[in-house]
Amino acid sequence: MNGSKTVVRLGIDLGKNSFHRWGVNEQDERVLKKKVGRRAWLRELANLPVCWIGMEACGGAPHWARELSAQGHEVRLMAPQLVTGYVKSNQNDDKDAAGMCEAVGRANMRLVAVKAFEQQDLQALHRMRQAAVKARTAVVNQMRGLLGEYGLVVPKGAGQRQRALPEMLEDSENQLSALLTKRVRSTPTPVA
Repeated sequence: MNGSKTVVRLGIDLGKNSFHRWGVNEQDERVLKKKVGRRAWLRELANLPVCWIGMEACGGAPHWARELSAQGHEVRLMAPQLVTGYVKSNQNDDKDAAGMCEAVGRANMRLVAVKAFEQQDLQALHRMRQAAVKARTAVVNQMRGLLGEYGLVVPKGAGQRQRALPEMLEDSENQLSALLTKRVRSTPTPVA
């Protein structure tokens, strides 16, 4: 190594408990290869000069990108499928970090925008609502299927089910036992 020891570009492989870092200088020579624990890594990065940091856009990446940006680093998130081409041989955490370091330096690398808190909140709410709708649909479909085994046809759709079900449950000729009738009435349908 003939160049400076100053890191100008850093690839970080985010893990649950530890992070792997791979840094290069202006001559693209490796000057940093280190695994660091979750608690210590922000402190250690604060001691590095401001540099470009590349990370895969994965769970937790927006948080860390905001933290590192607050320290003055230029953080770039990249889609994992775009980084894969820069990882040499079999994947491991060090090689992933090296691949991210390589990829972040490419002028044509497509980046993923770092979400603001408000954007992340909105996305979380949309995902929770989507999960609630999916759960509600599963309950309704299961109920329709089970009642179909008794010869009762429940119309598709939550609204139609809510209108038709009370009549079906009140019908004394429907062959439903008191136990099943009670359970169907008490089954909560997730609200979306």
